[in-house]
Amino acid sequence: MEKLNVGEARLTWLQGGNNHLDGGAMFGVVPKPLWSKKYPVNEKNQIELRTDPILLQIDGKHLLIDSGMGRGKLSEKQKRNFGVTEESQVDESLSELGLSREDIDFVLMTHLHFDHACGLTEKKEEGYHSVFTNATIITSETEWQEMKNPNMRSKNTYWKENWEPIQHQVETFSDSYEVLAGLRMFHTSGHSDGHCVLSFERDGESFIHMADLMPTNAHQNKLWALAFDDYPVTSVHQKDKWMDEGYRKEAWYTFYHDAYYRALKFDEEGNVIDEVSRKRI
Repeated sequence: MEKLNVGEARLTWLQGGNNHLDGGAMFGVVPKPLWSKKYPVNEKNQIELRTDPILLQIDGKHLLIDSGMGRGKLSEKQKRNFGVTEESQVDESLSELGLSREDIDFVLMTHLHFDHACGLTEKKEEGYHSVFTNATIITSETEWQEMKNPNMRSKNTYWKENWEPIQHQVETFSDSYEVLAGLRMFHTSGHSDGHCVLSFERDGESFIHMADLMPTNAHQNKLWALAFDDYPVTSVHQKDKWMDEGYRKEAWYTFYHDAYYRALKFDEEGNVIDEVSRKRI
């Protein structure tokens, strides 16, 4: 498991599974000859995307950023359609760190699409149950309302089995939410209407988690928005805002989906000045 210290914050990437999605969809209107130079693509025109939660340890608290693909929830057809070749091993990752799911204090949900939210619940004989039973689960009010009342498009990614068992644990916010001192969630919209980013800053050290506004290192270009984005113009403007701020501070940018990098740090011109690579087996 890769780790990164950002001031008082310790980040560890857990094994949350993966999927493989169409590269064209992940890069929108960007021509393949351009994006394929920056991110590997297979013979099916698919790119590998991790779904690895980030364990954030700070102030004696254990927090997760998103929840992974889950385990034992997808049918064989769903695994095939979504290109899932690995399911979550979050319990095993936590065990290696001397922790368990019961130790998680907060789960910070950037949004609630299935590839981020499946790990919130698990299937048992009598139905679906919460995984992180002691955690407060935080997401934007906009995202939570669409999760519960999806439209004809979003119902394919907002699943009731991912929200019904955990609804008593959910705390929502409108514009921003301070989880701990210096750690905030911000409602951005863009990828989904309720999408959020995370920002941490203390004593001049900072990281920004852009979630699906910048799902991989190859999406650094501010104009490269996903075909999956509900509001792509908003995505572009939010990327511009958060990347300008991060470049100025030389903040770390962390990834949930990137199969090759866990985190990158850029200078004021957007050049990479430090990195945490993912160890590939």
